[in-house]
Amino acid sequence: MRTPSADVKTALTDAAEAVLMREGPAAVTVRAVAAEAGVAPMGVYNRFGSKDGLIEALLIRGFQGLTAAISPRDAEADPVLRLWMSGLRYREFALSHRSHYALMFGDLTEKDWEPSDEFADRAGAAFQVLVDHVFTLMAAGRLIEGDAATVARQVWSAVHGAVALEMGGLVAPDEAEASYRRVLVMIVRGLAVPGTLVFPDPQGPPGTPEKRSDQDE
Repeated sequence: MRTPSADVKTALTDAAEAVLMREGPAAVTVRAVAAEAGVAPMGVYNRFGSKDGLIEALLIRGFQGLTAAISPRDAEADPVLRLWMSGLRYREFALSHRSHYALMFGDLTEKDWEPSDEFADRAGAAFQVLVDHVFTLMAAGRLIEGDAATVARQVWSAVHGAVALEMGGLVAPDEAEASYRRVLVMIVRGLAVPGTLVFPDPQGPPGTPEKRSDQDE
């Protein structure tokens, strides 16, 4: 019985992921993946069309993983905590999936690559999680009103920059986590409606004035 085409494509994507994690983004080639999977290069071309198709399959997996990482958890009912924990998990994902992250935010596709609808949906879903976090906080009166997508893009730019500097070795390892947490505090403090949030810990999540009063009593 012949193996279903979807299963073959999944197996080849698994092989590509193995090459990516072992040797890095630049090593992901049709020949390398074919060798990893034990098939002829034409088998890869038949399923993905080109190296770009292969890379896109990895990008889709990467953005699926990122979406899962930054999505809210059941215990995170407080929208302020939700945004904070999402920010922490963003860094954790990047550091634990370095090759995926480098591929996702690098430039290894051909200049005439046209992303598929599936890729656009997966990448958009990751961004939409952040947009939803920002919109919820705006609706709750915690963040200054504005276009949620624009603000989310600014937040993403800031956390990506912090992560990129750390992954590039430009932040001392023993200072990296504390530095990143201060960046998160800076972001939220800069966007917060005055008087709606308090920042008792320079490296910890913000709270509300009401919560601070409860703790002081």
